[in-house]
Formats: sequence, C-alpha cells, structure tokens
Amino acid sequence: MKPESNRSVRSLLEAQAAAAPEKPFLFSTQDGLKWTFSQFDKTVNRTANLLLARGISKGDVVSLLLPNSPEYIIAYFACWKLGAVAGPINSLLKPDEVQWAIKNSESKLTLVAPGFASSLSSDIPKFLFDNVDVAGEFPETLDPIEINEDDDAIIIYTSGTTGKPKGCLLTHGNLIANARQIAEWMGFGPEDRLLTVMPLFHMNAVSVTTMTALYAGGSTVVAPKFSASKFWDWIEKYEITSFGSVATMLSMLLANGEQPSATGEKKNKAYSTLRFAMCGSAPVPAELLKTFEETFGVLVVEGYGLSESTCRSTFNPPNENRRPGSCGMPIGNEIKVFDEDDEEVAEGELGEIVLRGPNIFKGYFKNKEATAKAFANGWFHTGDIGYRDSDGFFYIADRKSDMIIRGGENIYPREVDDLLYTHPAVAHAAVIGIPDELYGEDVAAFVVLKNGENVTENELIDFCRAHLADYKCPKTVHFVEDIPKGPTGKLLKRELQKMYAASK
Repeated sequence: MKPESNRSVRSLLEAQAAAAPEKPFLFSTQDGLKWTFSQFDKTVNRTANLLLARGISKGDVVSLLLPNSPEYIIAYFACWKLGAVAGPINSLLKPDEVQWAIKNSESKLTLVAPGFASSLSSDIPKFLFDNVDVAGEFPETLDPIEINEDDDAIIIYTSGTTGKPKGCLLTHGNLIANARQIAEWMGFGPEDRLLTVMPLFHMNAVSVTTMTALYAGGSTVVAPKFSASKFWDWIEKYEITSFGSVATMLSMLLANGEQPSATGEKKNKAYSTLRFAMCGSAPVPAELLKTFEETFGVLVVEGYGLSESTCRSTFNPPNENRRPGSCGMPIGNEIKVFDEDDEEVAEGELGEIVLRGPNIFKGYFKNKEATAKAFANGWFHTGDIGYRDSDGFFYIADRKSDMIIRGGENIYPREVDDLLYTHPAVAHAAVIGIPDELYGEDVAAFVVLKNGENVTENELIDFCRAHLADYKCPKTVHFVEDIPKGPTGKLLKRELQKMYAASK
C-alpha cells in the first residue's frame, strides 16, 4: 500500500509496520532506546488501550504536557490510533495559561510528566505518563476504529492577536498531506534519519521530523532539547541526515567551541551524513546562513509555514538552486499574494500571503467568526506580507500583525500589553519587538506610570514572569511620558520602534 493511499495516521503507521517491521523508526538520545516500526506500533497500541481504559474514545481531546521524549511521540500516535484529538500544551507556559488551554479545548484527560504535574489544578483529570512501561499490561493489538482524513487529529493553540489564543484544528488528512509534501520536496526516503530537537508541542517537530519520517519510511531521533555541545555527537552516533531548526540554533552551533574543525567540506565523520538543516519560524540572517554553510559545508534550507498550514507551505530547493533570503516555493499547496480587496497582485508587488491546499487546517475550535474571517473568499489569510518574484520564489517582507518571533516562539504584544495594564502603577503600556543577536527578536515594553505611582523596571519584569511564560516577558522596560497615538487613538508602535532605535 502506497503511503498516499492511507486515509488516517493510524493506517499509515500500520502500513509502514507491515512493510518493514524490523526497520528502526524511533531513537531516543536520552536513554539510547530504540523502537522498530513493529515495536513502535505495538507500544502505541498498548498506550491506546490504556487511554480506552480511562474512558477516552474517538473525538475526545487528550492534552499532552510532556517533555521531548519517546513518550511524547507515542502519546501522539496513541491518540491518533483511537481517533482521539491530541492537544499539545506548551510546557513553557505558566499554570494559568496551561489550565486555560486544557479547559478551553474541553480536554477529557491530560497525560503529564511528573515535573509538570504541579501546573494542573486538582479538578483536571490527569494521568502520569513518564514511562511507556505504564502501558505494558495492556494488549499490543487494537480493535478497528473507523477514522478518515476529515477527522480531527490535533488541537494546537496559536497566540491570538486579540484576546486569548485560538485552538487550531488539524485533521488526519492535513498531517499526511504535509508529511507527503515535505518528504517529496526534500527527497526523503527510508535511509533518512531526522533529528527532532524542536519542541514537540509545536507543529514543526510533529510535522517536519516525525510525521515526515513516518511517511518516508525513515527514522526520527528525539532529543530532550537542543544542545550545541551534544549536537555533533548526536549527528555522528545516529547518522542524522537532516534536522529541524530555527536561526538561533544555527547561531549557537557557530558560537560553540566544540564544533568540528572542517571548513567548507564535510571532512569530519561527525557530520558526513548530514545533508541539510531545515530552518523556519523566522528568516535566517544572510550572514549567519553564509557563515554556517561555509563552516560546516551543510546547506541551510529555509521554509515558511504556520500551524494553520500544518507546518510547511514553502521550502527552498535542497540544492544549489536555493535563494538565501527567500522562504522558497510552494511544496504542494497553492500560494498567492492578495491586495486589500483580495485581488491577486503582480509579481514583485507586496500583498498578503494567502494559502489553499490539503495541508490547510479545518478551522478554529468553536470560533466560527475567526474561522470565517481567516478563510475569506476561500483562501486562508496568513496575515503575513510578502511578494513573489518572476521565478516563483516567495519572500516574506513583514507581518500584518505586530507578532514578535523570539527564537522560534511566537509572541503577540497584545497579551503582554493586557497584563501590564493590570499592574496598579501602570497607566498605559505598549510592547514591541526589538532586534536581538541571538534570538532574532526580543520584547521591549514602553510604560506610562499613573500619577504618583512608582515601580522599577525589574519589578514590572518580575510581575510579567509571575503570569506569563518567561519567553513572552519584556527584556527591557522603558518609562515614557506618553505613547504616540494616531488620530483614532491607535498606538503607533512604529513610532516606538523609532524611539527605541534613537535611544541606542
């Protein structure tokens, strides 16, 4: 059975396990364990039976609050085997943020690692899932369940430009389509081993290095987190051929003193198997890309996508035809550039990037208004501003929203603004993104204090850290007399950018 003929992730996994039962599929850098396709399929079945025993059935949401680990990947597939909906939770969030996402998704159960259990209140049903052996007593076979490409597979929360995050619903068809698109574009096959160092609560790790490995009949190697000092050992030991990354990781590898000594050519066995780095989330600075490739002889292949497009919508070609600075070409979905009236603009003209195709999500969970707005005229509107050149390469020039991307994590200033306004000393607040050498962007807050009130920069930063994930919190706070506003009262954040630049 060809991979593209499978209508669900369950049938895809079972087809691969039948075709190559002894082929290694999953490796763990943390403890050296590995699973063949057959072993993995049986372990997933045991875990799915555990979920059944705890009352989970098709359509139920199961939240996942776990560190990067084989257990995380097994938990995903156990949900998909049942037709249940996996709900990955960002483990960097604070308890209030975690609990909001779990309750908003109407989750029936949370699989949680012991180290994260304190984030959950007593009224949230949970099960400690720190070792796959907890499912060892359950059968390794699973009764058939009707699952098709339109059934929900994941609800993943994306930061909202206004108010709370939105639950993005991805289907089995979305996951398989994006895995197929990436595998075919990159030329992945059974011999490929993809390193998963990106967090598994993001779609990048799920789609680019896990589902794509499954579709291609290759292997995925999961690490607890990115480590510049261990990276090359992993590449050598597991004969990695590609990995998912963000620009910050490439910068850290260059800065690490234990890097291989070869220059320009892959003379060191430590990375002789490594073909390219797949990089996304934010553009890679041209100088960083050039230096990385010259130092290691490893191509950096940039791409673009969102949770709403499962993950990748574009990639550069993984060869000498790449165009540094471009996010590449469509890998299997349609892409156009629209003006404000949803009319396609000419080549080279700026407009909003819109998408359509089998990898584009179903909609936002119980949010018809946001879904209808996102899919105006049948195209998904990304909110990103870009253009297409005469050769079909796309470029992202700006964001329609004020979103900040810090080291691959999306931050919407409105969320931080709203929190700062709750501080008793703050009269007005506005957050912007500022350049950062390591993370690409970081967060800066501009604050007007109420008359007679006094608070320090560190106190406001600590206030934010008590309520928000640390990566969302301001790096600096600037106290000002007023925040520039337009004629309608809208905060002029571009003026704040100028004020920040002038202060440097």
